[in-house]
Amino acid sequence: MPATILVVEDEGDIAILLRYNLEAEGFRVVTAETGDEAQHAIQDKLPDLILLDWMLPEISGIELCRRLRAREETARVPIIMLTARGEEEERVRGLATGADDYVVKPFSVPELIARIHALLRRANPNLVTAALKVGDLELDRTTHRVRRAARDVHLGPTEYRLLEYLMRHPGRVYSREQLLDGVWGNDVYVDERTVDVHIGRLRRAINRGRESDPIRTVRGAGYAFDERFAQVA
Repeated sequence: MPATILVVEDEGDIAILLRYNLEAEGFRVVTAETGDEAQHAIQDKLPDLILLDWMLPEISGIELCRRLRAREETARVPIIMLTARGEEEERVRGLATGADDYVVKPFSVPELIARIHALLRRANPNLVTAALKVGDLELDRTTHRVRRAARDVHLGPTEYRLLEYLMRHPGRVYSREQLLDGVWGNDVYVDERTVDVHIGRLRRAINRGRESDPIRTVRGAGYAFDERFAQVA
């Protein structure tokens, strides 16, 4: 079963961004706009991790964190605080209240997802899959090694992140804009055509001779990891 992440965020645009990227990563996502909604959601199902906004209506995020840490059933659930507060004393206050990590808005989505994986690995290693394998292509998230059949595939850091992102959901078509947000981060300005350049480099690295190309170009839409690759490889 995928890990369940509770997103407690009252800003609709941020909640939508988080849900989209977390679901693309394979997580089950539950959202709440207030502390009361969050507590009801936790009663229905205990999440594996909580993304908690500092500034919430009614009950503040810091107070909700304090309450969760005081309850036996939620005392060890990993919590990442999301906030626009960047001062050192505020970070210390959040961590002292019981948060496991602290991310300042605007945040990098890839960095946030990496932090989520790191916390889940420490809390429950079985929740985070270490390897992605489709057909004869295997990506090991622990060692950052990629192999195809019996050979190692040497990738640059951007090509590695791009391949990992595509392999999470074979068959799903991602636009260039979605790939930029998911791989480079929405706080970095990169031209959309840069995606084409890195897709080309990725293809040259993973394809040799008559090997089938697992990266599918969808004209006018973007790119996908071919869902038929497992059958034809």
